[in-house]
Formats: sequence, structure tokens, C-alpha cells
Amino acid sequence: MLKSSSANEIRDVMKHEGLRITPQRFAVYANLLRRDDHPTVEQILEDVNAELPIASKASVYSALTILREVNLVREVLLDEGVTRYDANVNPHHHFVCRDCGAIHDLAWQTFSCFNLEELSDDLQAESYEVTVKGLCKTCQD
Repeated sequence: MLKSSSANEIRDVMKHEGLRITPQRFAVYANLLRRDDHPTVEQILEDVNAELPIASKASVYSALTILREVNLVREVLLDEGVTRYDANVNPHHHFVCRDCGAIHDLAWQTFSCFNLEELSDDLQAESYEVTVKGLCKTCQD
């Protein structure tokens, strides 16, 4: 995962992945690198166009699809029917506040490793992710 998000570093990462750097792809990836709130397509579109009106919903979807294919972003499915995006592609889990909806990353080591080999013989697991739901600090007060 790219920790810093200078324009040159973003371009270098995208070039390294063999991507053609369009203004829309660059804007979408840069936007995701600055965020930790796991935005929806609509939220990304609104933010990108607030800075410079260059994107349509279709171009944001296209950029996200390509960025996902080269593993620079990932889809996060925390709520039924809502797809969110994350530039943190390292393994991690999520905490979702049931009151305000805030999403927080949880370190992979937060939970003991599950033994995927202990599943039924007719199931072949490839990965897992834990979503914890509860109240964040702000909503507890």
C-alpha cells in the first residue's frame, strides 16, 4: 500500500502496474489514498468533481475496476447492497459503528488465525475477513 500520496509517487505506482494514467484514474486513486472512510462510488465521484469536474459515474466505475484488477484498491462489502472501496489492500478487518456508520480498519493480527482447513471437506476456503459491529468511541459517549 502506498503510504504517501504525492502526485509523482502515485504516477510511479500506476506506471509500475502498467496503467495508462488518465486524469480520472489518477483522481480516483489519489482520492482513495487520502481517505480511510471506505467511500462508495457516489462519494468518490462527488469528491473528485468537487476538486475538478472531470469525472462521470461511468469513468469512476471504470477507474475503480482497473485499479482493483491490478490490486491497488479493493472492494469492501460491509452492508448489504453497498459496495465501498479501500486503497488499503493489505489484509485487515473492519469495525462498523451501528450508530453513526463509521468504518475503522482493524489490524489483521487483532484476531487469532482461523484454520480454514478445519472447514467441511466439501468447502474450499480461499480467504476470510472479519467485520465487527458495535459502537465507536464517539457514539458511546
